[in-house]
Amino acid sequence: MTDPSILVDAAPWRLSGVVYGTLLNDPATLAELGDAVHAAPYKAPPRAPVLYLKPRNTLTQSGAALEVPADGGELEIGAALGIVIGRTACRVSQADALAHVGGWMLVADLCVPHRAFYRPSVRLRARDGSCVLGPRVVPRDAIADPDALELSVSVDDLAVQTVRTATMTRSVARLLQDVTEFMTLRPGDLLLLGLAAGAPRARAGQRFAIEAPQLGRLTGELVPEGFAAGGRQPATAGENATQAAQVRA
Repeated sequence: MTDPSILVDAAPWRLSGVVYGTLLNDPATLAELGDAVHAAPYKAPPRAPVLYLKPRNTLTQSGAALEVPADGGELEIGAALGIVIGRTACRVSQADALAHVGGWMLVADLCVPHRAFYRPSVRLRARDGSCVLGPRVVPRDAIADPDALELSVSVDDLAVQTVRTATMTRSVARLLQDVTEFMTLRPGDLLLLGLAAGAPRARAGQRFAIEAPQLGRLTGELVPEGFAAGGRQPATAGENATQAAQVRA
């Protein structure tokens, strides 16, 4: 049953529940594809951002218990900078793009490991509770340069990856310009800057964390499919619903 009281604790912001992920914004990820980017049906590297959706059933908060599918064995932990839209953005210029940002937040984008980037499988990327948000929204002006952040990823308290926003092909402003060229972003929408190559993997029984000094610390734990950890039932579509509301500009 849907519980409309479950919200990301991010006052005064309220997220809309619409989350767009960005693929292949890390040059190392694109390079790993090799000659595959020149194969049919695309026959060339992407010229525009490659986006995917994280539906409402995927949304959950920092500290959640997340199920690992019995047939998968492990999940990939993708660390991303979340761009919270503060003003309606349609065909914005790169120079004006940041004026449409309300704030920033950490996001853990979990998925079953796979190599399909152009047509990412819903079954692998849209599992219940696979988009962990938090712990808070940081106002836009609190981050001097969103393209100079480092996100540290750890599994069981062992540092396993550092994601640098500076290495992304498209900066925050450039991504907003290119995305809003073909679609409108509304207040409260969340756009992920992109995932770095080499995202770590974790199994049931392990804990993970993503942190950055300016953004806080996001945590989660992985549990076997159908298992209740610490008396809490792992994330389900209804339990992880995020109430729709606008970001207050």
